[in-house]
Amino acid sequence: MTTKPKFKAGLVQTRTGRDVDANLLATTALIREAVKGGAEYVQTPEMTNIMELDRDRLLTWTRPEDGNPALAHFQAVARELGIWLHLGSMAVKVAETKLANRAYLISPKGAVAARYDKIHMFDVDLPSGESYRESRRYVAGDKAVVAPLPWGNLGITICYDMRFPGLYRALAKAGAHFLTMPSAFTVPTGKAHWHVLLRARAIEAQCFVLAAAQGGKHDNGRETYGHSLVVSPWGEILAEGGTEPGVIFADI
Repeated sequence: MTTKPKFKAGLVQTRTGRDVDANLLATTALIREAVKGGAEYVQTPEMTNIMELDRDRLLTWTRPEDGNPALAHFQAVARELGIWLHLGSMAVKVAETKLANRAYLISPKGAVAARYDKIHMFDVDLPSGESYRESRRYVAGDKAVVAPLPWGNLGITICYDMRFPGLYRALAKAGAHFLTMPSAFTVPTGKAHWHVLLRARAIEAQCFVLAAAQGGKHDNGRETYGHSLVVSPWGEILAEGGTEPGVIFADI
């Protein structure tokens, strides 16, 4: 494959709520803003379609991949805008009571070029009293994924995966030039570890890191850290967001 020498990445930072249709509209507006700013590759955060803590409501509002209206919507957006659109992840129903936390890479023709199911489940108890058991709702993936782009190879991961450096060594050995870590990071862990972990993964793998993030207080009461980041293989922060929805850009 002949690769192009550079591209502009646009990372969309959202504050996803409990209404799927409203989330699609808000995210699409930011994707269009990214493209207007010159982005050829656009990434959204983890849980682009819905942020919901109530298990029953979450299962009601999610759909399988086949015939999924949210996925079809974003495929149409990628095709219309002629971009590589990376949905950081969506909640996708894989059984009656189970979901996958699944990333999608969509080509400029609107086709799903790659998909990745989050391998490491966020099962933690934080000193703040917050407790999360992602494995209660989601089925863990079992396969690392590297996908070709016109500018090089994309190693696809999601959020909590970033705490497991062996995954990124494997992706780098498999030929990844860019590592993706779209996230919905908690505020306490974000303040402590977000920047240092993303910079460490970039340095040790000698890859660019692109991490679109959720930020702010969500409808479900959860607060996420924001600070979408693009990091160079030297560990230099090339672009950073705040806590509000918006778009950050970086020339890669």
